[in-house]
Amino acid sequence: MRRGEHDDGQAAVLFVIVASVLFVASIAALAVVGGRIVERARAQSVADAVALASLDVGPARADVMARHHGAELISWVEGPSGKEVTVIVRLGTAQATARASNAP
Repeated sequence: MRRGEHDDGQAAVLFVIVASVLFVASIAALAVVGGRIVERARAQSVADAVALASLDVGPARADVMARHHGAELISWVEGPSGKEVTVIVRLGTAQATARASNAP
């Protein structure tokens, strides 16, 4: 019996299995990274909306707005002129900061 007589194509099968595992792992990693990017962008949008909505009405409105969007208000600080607010919100694992002003 010659060597390799029954081994025809086994390297190809191993290659396909390894390539398939790597492909599935890379798709899973992309899904996780993509989810985090989307969560971060959504947190920034919520922070922007909360900052704008709370300019004239204060931190109580900011908290209501944040919760309405599924986020948590971490910080609400009024600026030195009284016409500026800075907010920090947390949405899932993402945290975002936004500043809004109604000064001319």
